[in-house]
Amino acid sequence: MAEKSGKKQKSDKPPDRLSNDPGSPYYDGDALTRDVGIRFKGVEKTNVSEYCVSEGWIRVEVGKTKDRYGNPLTIKLTGQVEAYFKNEKK
Repeated sequence: MAEKSGKKQKSDKPPDRLSNDPGSPYYDGDALTRDVGIRFKGVEKTNVSEYCVSEGWIRVEVGKTKDRYGNPLTIKLTGQVEAYFKNEKK
């Protein structure tokens, strides 16, 4: 029998849900270093702070506005979400 390696294999697909906030349970530094891209309703978005493909929503930052805790103010938009790695081979 072959032994399983202790390393996590990198998937070809980004996680279903991902956040760029280190305090979030959906934060994944390994996935973020691979440069995840988001298409929302067919349009490339660069200001996404969190997304969920299966539920069909993204959170985008609203300008430079901050909430009372100093975090960027975000709004939730619903629609078709497609996540991909920008540096994947084509």
